[in-house]
Amino acid sequence: MKIKAAVVREAGGPFNIEEIELEEPRADEVLVKIVSSGLCHTDLVARMQYLPIPLPGVFGHEGAGIVEKVGSQVTKVKPGDHVATSFLSCGVCNSCKQGIPNWCPDFKRLNFGGRRADGSTTMKKDKETIYGSFFGQSTFATYSLVSERSVAKVPTDVPLEILSPMGCGIQTGAGGVINSLSPKPGSSIAVFGIGSVGLSAIMAAVVCGCTQIIGVDVVESRLQLSKEFGATHTLDSSKADVVEEIRKITGGGIAYTLECTGIPAVFRQAVDCLMMGGVCGLIGVAPAGAEVNLEMQHLLDGRTVKGIVEGDCVPEIFIPQLIDLYKQGRFPFDRLIKFYSLDQINDAAEDSEKGKTLKAVLKP
Repeated sequence: MKIKAAVVREAGGPFNIEEIELEEPRADEVLVKIVSSGLCHTDLVARMQYLPIPLPGVFGHEGAGIVEKVGSQVTKVKPGDHVATSFLSCGVCNSCKQGIPNWCPDFKRLNFGGRRADGSTTMKKDKETIYGSFFGQSTFATYSLVSERSVAKVPTDVPLEILSPMGCGIQTGAGGVINSLSPKPGSSIAVFGIGSVGLSAIMAAVVCGCTQIIGVDVVESRLQLSKEFGATHTLDSSKADVVEEIRKITGGGIAYTLECTGIPAVFRQAVDCLMMGGVCGLIGVAPAGAEVNLEMQHLLDGRTVKGIVEGDCVPEIFIPQLIDLYKQGRFPFDRLIKFYSLDQINDAAEDSEKGKTLKAVLKP
């Protein structure tokens, strides 16, 4: 079928709106009419080719839409269902069977390979191959061919256009707190980097009952916004010794930290301010080869560093749970969103990179 999609043709190049051909769904695939698609940092990293993804390609991995068709083996959803789309995993490895699909050994190949699991492609323009299957979906388009494993059914009583960011950024920040760190009520947490992921983490910390929630950033407007979402303290790391200030606030060190920037110096701060036995969750994505120096004695004193991918969640379970929290007024993630048309994708990318927009969502 003919669809409209945002195609990237060269490293760092613009998103070009083009008409291309999308295959019909195979037995285990779902055709989704895209209502909205979140623009994530990973999409921008892919465009710059920091990840080795074949071009020309279509990105987008935070989709929300309506099921148009399903393959013969699909049982999870049916035409007319509302869905959010998330990352892909193999479903048969030990990690997938244990409910931790984010640690699937085939994660990189399935999500960044530009092809289906069997190596075939889903899109073309005339005789030219257009690489898709980004995170098992490629949702910067009017329609997306999605693996059944990448689909999460969502309720119809919530506006579908706001649900797309659930597929990656929102679930990563919230899941990083709720699933990965699992702080006990009354505990303390500091979130380094107050973008959409960090703000989702702060909202999740409130849900978990954390009583000291510290937001750390260099942008004053984001620090102020973090207070509106539940931060009890804020620190501008460009003006203060963050490690020392957190020790003062907490009386010696903090129980949990979440690093959302991918900057090695910030990661070091997030570890250094931990109390003995504290845990630092690393979400921020650094360039390949980036290294950080940590003091060995700090780790010997029981401090832990934990890498977090996709919030350690099973999307078809966790996304509906977050939606329930939203419906209860306890997780107002929709306040992060600014809408753009698909034709405005380059403006949305620029605004996101400059920090003008917290969470850009495209509406084809």
